[in-house]
Amino acid sequence: MKQVAIYGAGGFGREVAWLMDSCNQKGDHYEVLCFIDDEPSLHGRVLNGIQVMGLHEAKEKYPSINLIRGIGNIQASVEITRKAKHSGLNFLTVIHPSTECSRYVSFGEGTVVCSGNVFTTNIIVGDYVQVNLSCTVGHDVTLGDYTTIAPGVHISGYVHIGKRVYIGTGAVIVNGTENDPITIGDDVIIGAGSCVTKSIQNNSKVVGVPARSI
Repeated sequence: MKQVAIYGAGGFGREVAWLMDSCNQKGDHYEVLCFIDDEPSLHGRVLNGIQVMGLHEAKEKYPSINLIRGIGNIQASVEITRKAKHSGLNFLTVIHPSTECSRYVSFGEGTVVCSGNVFTTNIIVGDYVQVNLSCTVGHDVTLGDYTTIAPGVHISGYVHIGKRVYIGTGAVIVNGTENDPITIGDDVIIGAGSCVTKSIQNNSKVVGVPARSI
């Protein structure tokens, strides 16, 4: 039995608690002891049967607890990871049991993969990546650290995605080639419903069909 705390008591944190229930129903052994949240007004509340507390309180009460990321905002995820590491705590990688993937897919530390996702082959998923509901990731794709993928995103083959990239609900990235992959730079935001047909530079925001910078 792995005792865990979910860092983040908002909507996505509660979805992660459901993910843990699904994992347990398929034979894993997780015990969610608490939510951790940096908002003091939430401390002491009980959400979906799980108590909310601060990081310091959780560390004192459960000194060897493992953490699961439950925050969708990228900058907040970077900050909570820094705080947790400074406190000597580590994040587990959790993958929903419905996820389909070949043996040629690697998942980094602290990554969370929700229900209904498909990863094909020769894919590298970095650290602290979040893949929300019902996405597909094609062959020879790289997802950089802290990338967040909203529900219903489809990424075709030969796409290299940088760090701290946010891909909005229902977005599509068409395929590159082995010699000319589509490259998405660091700190890019891709709007919901967009269709990306070419590479995107660092720190860009793109929307539309085809996606264009704004």
